[in-house]
Amino acid sequence: MRIGIVILPDQRWAVASRRWRLADEYGFDHAWTYDHLGWRDLIAGPWFDSVPTLTAAALVTSRIRLGTYVATPNFRHPVHFAREATALDDISAGRLLLGLGAGGIGFDSAVLGQPELTPRARVDRFAEFLELLDTILRQPATTWSGDWFSAVDARSIPGPVQQPRPPFVVAANGPRALRLAARHGDGWVTTGPQHVDSAELWWKEVAVLRDRFTATLDAAGRPLDSVDRYLNLDTSPIFSMSSVEAFTDAIGRARELGFTDVITHWPRESSWYAGDETVLEAVAAELPRLRL
Repeated sequence: MRIGIVILPDQRWAVASRRWRLADEYGFDHAWTYDHLGWRDLIAGPWFDSVPTLTAAALVTSRIRLGTYVATPNFRHPVHFAREATALDDISAGRLLLGLGAGGIGFDSAVLGQPELTPRARVDRFAEFLELLDTILRQPATTWSGDWFSAVDARSIPGPVQQPRPPFVVAANGPRALRLAARHGDGWVTTGPQHVDSAELWWKEVAVLRDRFTATLDAAGRPLDSVDRYLNLDTSPIFSMSSVEAFTDAIGRARELGFTDVITHWPRESSWYAGDETVLEAVAAELPRLRL
């Protein structure tokens, strides 16, 4: 079991740098930041971009893997994002994970003045985003004309440190997105069900999603162990960092369901993921045992 943590990009680097260093020192396997232009009701407060944040994080860490959670075509174009990913992979010495998703409605999709897309259109766009990003990262020059994106002799030299490209961790809950994760993903990440009041019901629905992805992988002809499985623990009604006991229980349940990786969140003072950093410190002390 690998254990990761999300550090929201809502603090100036003078504060945030300590968190990234500690995530590395505590022994977390991967650390992520949200790739949004603004997120939920935090859009009125401080917010920083994921790419320079991860770049700075790469310079104050040495071991931990670093990821976007998750980059979407709401405002990312594969040509430019491939350049950013190549630079991040180089600066981090091959520690980059590319969390990728279709993108939802809300601030990220509205701030650029674009029309709101239907769920079907968002997945159509995501399918092309994945294919073009994968193509650009794998070859030195790409020309592309699609329904959503174009590229004219887009270069990718010298290419990523990780070959043939950094791992794609594809976010998916619905049937079509699950098929994209099975086709393009080196990892699959799920949030589980949204807006569920009962923790027991949440875990039951996570098991249903697990079974759907297993069936989707099988239908795609990929070995069941060829794609890592990531679970975001914190859409559950119980915040995983609310106590050491809650975190230990969540790890055990995720392991029983066959997840290879879990993702928690750095406790914040209030609002989303509100908690106490002393719990995080206590959890960190238990990481070697929890991985077993």
